[in-house]
Amino acid sequence: MYALVDCNNFYASCERVFQPKLVGKPIVILSNNDGCIISRSDEAKDLGIPMGAPEFKVRHELKEKGIHVFSSNYPLYGDLSNRVMDILRGFTPHVEQYSIDEAFLNFDGFAKDFDFNDYGLQMKFRILKWLSIPVCIGIAETKALSKVANKIARKFPQQTKGVYVIDTEEKKIKALKWTKIENVWGIGFRLKKKMQAKGISTAYEFTLPQHEAYIKLTMGVTGLRLKKELEGTPMLLIEDETEDKKSIAITRMFKYKLTDINEIKERVSTFASVCAEKLRKQKSCCHGIIVLLVKQENHESRSRKYASQMETLPFASNSSLTISETAVKLLKKMHEPGERYSKAGVIVTGMIPENQKQFNLFEDENPKHLKLMGVIDAYHKKTGERKIRLGNQDLQHTWKMRQDHLSPKYTTNFNEILKIRCH
Repeated sequence: MYALVDCNNFYASCERVFQPKLVGKPIVILSNNDGCIISRSDEAKDLGIPMGAPEFKVRHELKEKGIHVFSSNYPLYGDLSNRVMDILRGFTPHVEQYSIDEAFLNFDGFAKDFDFNDYGLQMKFRILKWLSIPVCIGIAETKALSKVANKIARKFPQQTKGVYVIDTEEKKIKALKWTKIENVWGIGFRLKKKMQAKGISTAYEFTLPQHEAYIKLTMGVTGLRLKKELEGTPMLLIEDETEDKKSIAITRMFKYKLTDINEIKERVSTFASVCAEKLRKQKSCCHGIIVLLVKQENHESRSRKYASQMETLPFASNSSLTISETAVKLLKKMHEPGERYSKAGVIVTGMIPENQKQFNLFEDENPKHLKLMGVIDAYHKKTGERKIRLGNQDLQHTWKMRQDHLSPKYTTNFNEILKIRCH
């Protein structure tokens, strides 16, 4: 059996943990630079606030309806997410974090007559008691079915108490007939249109044998796997969460349009250094470095033009010096004087474990880099801040997004820890 644990309105719930007066009040969370609405509490949804709406367009409506607005507080959300995952690992060692607020659990080895509904309620109440984060849990034979079960638990909280188990054929068929095709895991807008044109409007109709050829033609092997999953045959296993990433990307919008290559170079060097730091953290090296650059087409138009350059290193590296130097070299190839750039990014790929690095007889990295990076990483780990930087980085420049509605970092910044007065 598999379970999908999904935190309800996670970002809004995180804000409520330390401000319980907001429980039951409408809340919206804004994206980077306070751009668009990326999360809404149920109360805000009921007031008709649309998902993805630009903040400046609904600013008056938010104020008029008394909706509480918060900037994205990712250090807080990330820390509470880790705490949720730690609690789940107490119920089974097989946990795959699917997103910041979702996780799949596998219950291999549990007895067939095990009471999964009661176990789900235990998980739900422990997370609520220890963290004050409400969750819904769906449990079924496969990942795709657990997604369906989770939606039922979320839709009918009174009847299910936030936990729903699909453990019989009758329940499975009833759940599949209730689930619209667009709500099936992996079915997007375009596929929904194609399925509806074929007469497939529910998850149950998706599993009917007469549609198998069409699903294979439209979705290939992925569609057939999804069909098997909905029928109750596990095709998508729990992924090993210890597996390292295959690539690392750091991309950011600039606070304002940049034309000076030195300013862009400073940002690219910083992004490259962060990529290198992440490589070292997971004990990996990279062979490939990609630099992305986005420019505004003209002053009037909001259209953008994307450019990228890639270089393969002659040796695997995780040195900030090597990766930054290569990234800046690629930037110089792409930069056009006088153009206005709005975004840049660095991606490292072709990654291998650090202990599998092969040395090059004729061209290799300075061996002093390894010791230097170790000293820098140890210092940053001790202080919690990136105080040591490369010479082409601005020591006074820290990446600061627009966050006019930012709540304190209650759990990750000692200076902002919650203070309680006892009388």
